[in-house]
Amino acid sequence: MYICNMLQAFITLQFFDIVDILITAFLLYQLYLLLKGTIAINILIGVTTIYFFYVLVNALNMKLLSSIIGQFMGVGVIAMIVVFQQEIRRFFLLIGSRYLKSSTKFKLNKYFSSSEFKPNLQIANILGETLISMSKNKTGALIVITKHSALEHIINSGVRIDSEISKSLIKSIFFKNSPLHDGAMVISKNRIAAAKCMLPVSQRTDVPAQYGLRHRSAVGISENTDALVLIVSEETGRISYSLEGKLIKLFSIDEIIDIYTQNVN
Repeated sequence: MYICNMLQAFITLQFFDIVDILITAFLLYQLYLLLKGTIAINILIGVTTIYFFYVLVNALNMKLLSSIIGQFMGVGVIAMIVVFQQEIRRFFLLIGSRYLKSSTKFKLNKYFSSSEFKPNLQIANILGETLISMSKNKTGALIVITKHSALEHIINSGVRIDSEISKSLIKSIFFKNSPLHDGAMVISKNRIAAAKCMLPVSQRTDVPAQYGLRHRSAVGISENTDALVLIVSEETGRISYSLEGKLIKLFSIDEIIDIYTQNVN
């Protein structure tokens, strides 16, 4: 009877049923991308398996098993919110950031032409020159650049500086004998807000093994906020950036300037 009802529903498929299926597929794909490379994907597979088993048991009219699994599924909603707290927070943050970013662009385009609005190339050049210099000397660095999220809790975890951005100050902060070199430097509103800040470490399983705590911290803050993170490896001198949980290598000063101007201003 259950199979017949499913076949009947499939035969009488309406336009909005197709739209419903496509939207559901899109949301599931976005959920997969959000959880890809994390431990949470294994939990999701387990929950999905239990759900389909519950549907099967219910269809076969196995009342005892159906009742037990039904109770489990009811409590499971609360358990999933607790387990997927980080991923849910990241999901809503990405939605909010994209909406805010698009609405900001609309307002800027409404009042300014593209030739009248230019990003702060001076700061981009300072960061580019500084990172290239530190890369040659293999001086490790971790620089978090805020966008829409203020990151006050991250700034409060370190030592407040509130200074203009300069090449000499950045290099002195990350000098290996400096008391401020351990941790991240946060740039907010085109100023160095704080140094020696503590960042959340990513629990992702797809971060390459050769990357250490500095790179995992960069991925951790970028997957939980909309911040842009610039990293210089102390072991290899390689420059990378992290954005939306992704870790990508940079090879030249022009690439550093481009990634800054495209994502911060």
